[in-house]
Order: sequence, then structure tokens, then C-alpha cells
Amino acid sequence: MRQPTIAALLALLAAAPALAQDIDAMSPEELLPLAQEEGQVVVYSFTSRIARVEQAFEEAYPGIDLIGYDISSTEQIARLQAEAAAGTVNADVVYISDAPVAVPALVETGILVNYVPPRVADRLPDEAKAPLLSNRLSTKVLMYNEEAHPDGSPVTNLWQLTRPEWRGRVLMVDPLQRGDYLDLMTEIVLRSDEMAEAYEAEFGEPIDLGDAPDAGTRFIEDLFANDVILVSSTDDVNAAVGALGQENPPVGFTSYSDRRDNEDEGWALQVANDVEPANGIIFPAVLGIAANAPHPHAARLLIDFMMGDDSETGGPGYAPFYVAGDYATRTDIVPHPDAVPLDEFRAWRIDPVATAAIRGEVGDLILTLQ
Repeated sequence: MRQPTIAALLALLAAAPALAQDIDAMSPEELLPLAQEEGQVVVYSFTSRIARVEQAFEEAYPGIDLIGYDISSTEQIARLQAEAAAGTVNADVVYISDAPVAVPALVETGILVNYVPPRVADRLPDEAKAPLLSNRLSTKVLMYNEEAHPDGSPVTNLWQLTRPEWRGRVLMVDPLQRGDYLDLMTEIVLRSDEMAEAYEAEFGEPIDLGDAPDAGTRFIEDLFANDVILVSSTDDVNAAVGALGQENPPVGFTSYSDRRDNEDEGWALQVANDVEPANGIIFPAVLGIAANAPHPHAARLLIDFMMGDDSETGGPGYAPFYVAGDYATRTDIVPHPDAVPLDEFRAWRIDPVATAAIRGEVGDLILTLQ
């Protein structure tokens, strides 16, 4: 058998990046027949809304079976790392919320690669295009029961949650089980200067840190000392805070966008926006493609679909995310009419790099407080 020459091998190597670039440059029309040949696309998704995406995608592109798995971001990262260690690739697309961990654990290790559909690239700010594509901004913010409090939030300063009247009446998902809640606690530490100012505004005197290194850490210590209730899922928070018919309901940190389920679930969830120094965090929900994805064309077609069509609300592909409390990263999608405008929303926008730098320390702190 004739062996290839060194020149031929070098030519193949030189062509490989061009081939990879070609697939990333394809339009949906060019991707479609190749995706239909692949026949399916597998998605790991941190949100159950992937079921609605599945229905819309399969209606738009018959012949491609979308197989969606609703898996928390923390579980996704562990599963993808285990699969990579075993030399297997089961997912094509990963939809994940925990960018501070996903980027170093999955992108920098080569488990995930970024893909920005060329159709929408010029309609996205730079920060939404790398290191992973973001199709929306999600939240973990303080919510209250608006049936019991029709005049507005009963909490206007985060430090009020450490007062006796809120003992055992503040809920959130265990930060050691869900990364976005750990990101919330981490951001509070990163914003210690603002937390110190908020303390003085609430109590009328400068904060006494005691043995704590900063005001954010002191807040977390005081919150846990005030019997914060840790639960296993966001739905548990929503039901406890939002259930109708309560005289003295608790408050909790959850997703602003979960207000979309108020009517179906019998809730009265509302965001506490006028809170000092902030009501929580806002962060990117990001999309990536598994390196060596089994269905690479279908994966790219799906991500293009999830970024929305050319209508002002994003059409069927974006409909599951076009709700009050989620904020589109595409600049040409109009804001949801029922949402607090983004420029008036009081949540801190996280910096994934800064969060990743101290996240482990904050997790260790919370472990000692539980």
C-alpha cells in the first residue's frame, strides 16, 4: 500500500481547520440536509423548557429527533467530565447556566467548543459570543408573595433578612447542590463594599465585622445563623413563597422568570426589585457543542434555532425563553412587556472569571455553616 507523502500529510493538517471553519460558517439552509442525514441531536439542558424547544424544533425540521435531558448544571459538568474521561461523547449540545465552572471545567479542557451562528452574530454584544454563546440572561433573585403583599416587597434591604422577624422565613436552594445559588453567595462576597454600605443604611451604624474578613461573608454568616431554609429545588422555593392563601409567607431566592408559572401552579410570585444593595444576580445561560459531537450539523442547526428567528420576539425557537424575567442577549429582540426593564433591574451582573476565583472558598464557608 502506497504511503502518503509528508507533503500530503501537511496538506491534510492544513485543511482541517478550514473544514471545521466551513461547518461553522454554514447557513441553516446548508446545515439542514446534513442534519437530516444525522437524524437526531442530543441536548443536556439545565432547564425543563428544553421540552418545549424539542416540540418546536421537530415541527420546524421534520426528520430530526431532538432528545433532551433536563439535568442541572452541576450534574451536567460532572457527567460531561466523566464521559470525557471514559472517551465517550453522548451529548451534542450543552445548555448550561454555571459559566464560572463550565468555562474552566469544560471549555478550557476541550470538552466543549463554542459556536456562534453566523445568522445572528452581528446582533449580539461581544460578551454574549465568548467564551460560550449566551442566548439569554437568567436570574437568582429575591422573590415574595404579591397576594400577601400587594403594596410591594416586604424586604427593601438584604440585611433585613438577618433580623429576627425573618428567622426561618428565607428560602433558597442549597448552594452546595446548585451552582447558580453558590454564584449568588459568591457575588455577595465580591460586593462586600456595597454590602457594608447597605448595612449602615439599614442599622444606622458601620458594620462590625467580628471575625469575618468582609461584609459579604458576615452577611452569609448572619443569614445562616438566622435559620435560612435550604431546599433541594427551585420549585420548592417557588411553592413555599408563592402559594396562594398565605397570611405570612416567607421570601426566597429563585428565578424571576418562574413567575410565568403563577397561573398554572397557583402562585403569586413577584420580584423584589427595590432592594439595597441588589436583589440577587443576573447571569448568562450559555450554549456549547461537545467536542467530537456525534451529530455536528444538527447541533449547529439547533443552536441557531434556539437563538430565535428574525421576528422581534424570536419566534417558536425562542418562545420558551421569551418570558418576563429572562432577558434576550440579541439586541434586536424586543424586551418582554411585563418585565422590569433591564436597565432598571437591580440584580448584580456576575463576572464568571471573578466568581470562579473565590467560589471554592465561599463553598467551604457554607459547608462550615450548615
